[in-house]
Parts: sequence; structure tokens; C-alpha cells
Amino acid sequence: MSATDAGRLTRRGVLRGLSAAPSAAAVTAFARRAAAAARDKALPTALVHDEAHKKHDPGSGHPERPARCEAIMKALAAPALARRLKRIRPRPATDAEILACHTPQYLKTVRADLAADRRSLSTGDTAVGAGSLTAALMAAGGGMAAVDAVVGGQAKNAFCVVRPPGHHATSRRGMGFCLFNNVAVAARYAQKTRRVGKVLIVDWDVHHGNGTQEIFYADGSVMFFSTHQSPWYPGTGRADETGVGKGKGTTINCPFPAGAGRKEIVGAFNDKLVGAADRFRPELVIVSAGFDSRKGDPLGRFTLSDADFADLTRIALGIAKRHARGRLVSSLEGGYDLKGLASAAAAHVKALTEA
Repeated sequence: MSATDAGRLTRRGVLRGLSAAPSAAAVTAFARRAAAAARDKALPTALVHDEAHKKHDPGSGHPERPARCEAIMKALAAPALARRLKRIRPRPATDAEILACHTPQYLKTVRADLAADRRSLSTGDTAVGAGSLTAALMAAGGGMAAVDAVVGGQAKNAFCVVRPPGHHATSRRGMGFCLFNNVAVAARYAQKTRRVGKVLIVDWDVHHGNGTQEIFYADGSVMFFSTHQSPWYPGTGRADETGVGKGKGTTINCPFPAGAGRKEIVGAFNDKLVGAADRFRPELVIVSAGFDSRKGDPLGRFTLSDADFADLTRIALGIAKRHARGRLVSSLEGGYDLKGLASAAAAHVKALTEA
């Protein structure tokens, strides 16, 4: 950077707080930050997916079906998006990684239920089949692969096209189509292996992420923010559920009635999430990306549009840029109208690639 360039930047107010003649050290520091920002912008968005997700078969007519991932992957194969993406294959989560968020008894129950060829988990309303454990371990592994890519500097952010979803899975119970809590496992992995301190989990699924809330309810190192329909499944997520102990104040629920849309949800992100995140200062942002909050979804009554999801993504990215060096990992949750799911996911990913 030349002295002329530095002077021009000063006049424009970019080097706020410096004198009219910035020191060489200040100019060098600014140049390094600018170079780092340019380098990060040039990085691709990681796309995490594996064909193993097809092995989870809840049965004929079930809304959480393999075609969900297929619809998204087809939409993301459009040349304008595909050239900006870096494909990453996940690995299955280990027992130790699952046990960072789930109890040994629950993991034992899942294995026993599937070995007994049950068609649903004995803990709740999660339909399963012979390949469900393989798919679920790979789904949890997908979030960790994304963390590795983003924190490791191979990608600026990431989207995980995985199933089964995870945000309803509590530490002791699988429910609501979920076996393991994918975003929770990713958050703990980032903290345990990647030296990430505070993590922000943002959940815009139409259903409350009760499992994620339960796992981190007393943990001040993870902030959970959720917008969701209420009253609606699973019946949790009241505004007065704010955490306990060390976690007091790090759970933020924004329940809205059926028919809510951009005004309420984007408004909550701007009015409540941004300020809370600026106070919390996360080192990694994770999104539970449920697209069943889109208008026309058969399992929700919200009215978000594809453009709204892009705006929600940009708000989350803004938080990540201010506090987490841009590091953001997104993982698929709900979304059951295939056409709407595909277009909403594409809008989300397009916003990620433009960060």
C-alpha cells in the first residue's frame, strides 16, 4: 500500500482514529487485514454431502424422505452456484463424538432399537430403518467436516446437506425425525478439537429446536437463538425459557403464531439476535437451517420467501464477520415441500457464496 493510498483511505474515514499521517505500523496492519479479508472472500463455500444419507428410509409417505437431499443437490448443481462450491465428503461420527452431547444409555438404546429391526425409536416419534444409524452418524459427521474446513481455512463457510435432521434430539431422547443432534455435536467438536470458545447456534426452522436448547441450557459457552411457530410441535420454546446457571441469558426464544413471516422473523433477527450476538461475541456461528418455515411447507404455517432466507443468511454472516472471522457452518434441518425446499436452500447457499 502506497502513502497515497493510505492518505486516500484516511480521508475516506477507513482508518478511523488515526492521525492524518498514519504510522507505518498502522498502515501495515490495515494492509494485512485487507489482504486477509480478500483471501477469505476468495475461498469457496464448502458443500458437505454423502450418498449415505439416502440409507435413512423412514418408510413410504414419510415427509422426511431421501428425495429432500436429492432436490437440494440438484438445485445446487446449477453452474452459477456449483463453481463457487467445494464438495466435501463427511466421515461418520465416532461414539466419543456422539457422547459429547448424548448419554451412553441413549446411544445404547439407538443401537439396540435398530438391531431389533424396529421401525421407530423407542424414545419417541422418529421413524427408522436398517440404514438409519449409518446415515445419522454421517449426518453428525457432516457438521464436524464442515467445522474442519471452515476453521481450518479451506472454506469461508459451509452448508451441510444431511439427513436425518437433528435439532429435536435431546441428550437422552430421539424425537421429531431426529436421531443425533448434528449442530450440537458440531459445536462441541469445534470447542474440543478446534480451540473455539463461544459458539452461537441460530435456528430458523418452523419447529423449536428443543434438543439443542436442552443440551446447552446450562452452558454459558453456547448461545441458542430460535424463531419458531407457537403453539406447534414440540411445544417448547417459550420466550421465558432463557437458560439456567451459567447458561442464564444464553437461550433466546422468539415464538410467533401461524402466519408469521418476514416482519416477525427477520425483525427478530435484527432486533434481538444482532445485539445479543454482539454482546456474546461468538467465535463460530452455526445455523440450524430449517426451510419448513417457508411459505407453503406442509408441516409449517410460516410465510418466509426465498429472499427472506437470503436476508436471514446475511444477518448471520454479518455476525460471523464481526466476531468469528466470518466462520459459519449451516446444517439442514426441516423443509418438506421439495420445490420450495430446493429454491430456499439455493437462495441460502447463494448468499453464503457471496459473503
